[in-house]
Amino acid sequence: MHRFVCGLALLLGLALALTAITAFTLSLRFRAQMFGSAKQVPCQDVAIVFGAGYWPDGTPSDVMKDRVAAAVELYRQGRVRKLLFSGDNRFVDYNEPGKMREYALSIGMPDADIVLDYAGRRTYDTCYRARDIFGVQSAVLVTQRYHLPRALVTCNALGVPAVGYIADRREYVHIHSYWAREIPALWLAWWELWVSRPTPVLGEPIPIILD
Repeated sequence: MHRFVCGLALLLGLALALTAITAFTLSLRFRAQMFGSAKQVPCQDVAIVFGAGYWPDGTPSDVMKDRVAAAVELYRQGRVRKLLFSGDNRFVDYNEPGKMREYALSIGMPDADIVLDYAGRRTYDTCYRARDIFGVQSAVLVTQRYHLPRALVTCNALGVPAVGYIADRREYVHIHSYWAREIPALWLAWWELWVSRPTPVLGEPIPIILD
């Protein structure tokens, strides 16, 4: 029993180490495509803003606020022309894209340049649907530093060339759990991109038309 526990702990440790190395390698690979200043971001038509949770009373989480605020900053700086808010809306009383839109409007974002994706349940789904439903050919990805390497590798692997804008605007209370969550998420991303290749919820194309 003792040997079994030790062996299991060793395997877990190796898995964690390998994942950490993978995450570090991805960060290095995409370092030139991750920007901390809006003025450095190459101009694109669309910024994809990944969904984040909000509190039961409807208050957006700090992570959501910062992603939306960072995207609006890109828009005001003229780096993008449209914001695609993508998030989870599987339940009647839970609507991430709608909440993101509300917050964006409250800080002065024009509604005409907001597009909502109600089936962006995961990073993979958001990138897949951006390509197949919204006709996005290239984009700026807006999310926090812990999530950006996975978002970049996912969108690029799915045929949406992308750069990233780091949305961190403060210290987050649960940041250590966010980084820990990336461990299984990176493995799942690898499996889905190169092995299982699932098809997310799709529908009729709704291209983001730009004049």
